[in-house]
Amino acid sequence: VQLQASGGGLVQTGGSLRLSCTVSGLTFSNYGMGWFRQAPGPVRDFVAAISWDDISAYADSVKGRFSISRDNAHNTVYLQMNSLKSEDTAVYYCAAQPLGTAQAMGLISYWGQGTLVTVLQ
Repeated sequence: VQLQASGGGLVQTGGSLRLSCTVSGLTFSNYGMGWFRQAPGPVRDFVAAISWDDISAYADSVKGRFSISRDNAHNTVYLQMNSLKSEDTAVYYCAAQPLGTAQAMGLISYWGQGTLVTVLQ
């Protein structure tokens, strides 16, 4: 199983980025997909998730700014990030949970390698 995250980079405050995570080696449509992030330090936080049956959820800190979507035909989950703030700077990880919501770290089965997002003030 591979989860390949991409789309990170440098962006100014207020700018936008779209992250992608392409998955192989599993039946994508049977998996909830999530995005988590880790700023410098040991804590990895939930950002957004979309369940196998297309129900989305967001952390309060990103509601109204981020949008998660999935394309089952291309085994890909996206995270559209708008109105970026300096506090959004982190390494973003995609994650997969079978037949779940992909919101709880302890229930994640697979992780991607992370993509760095840096928001410049």
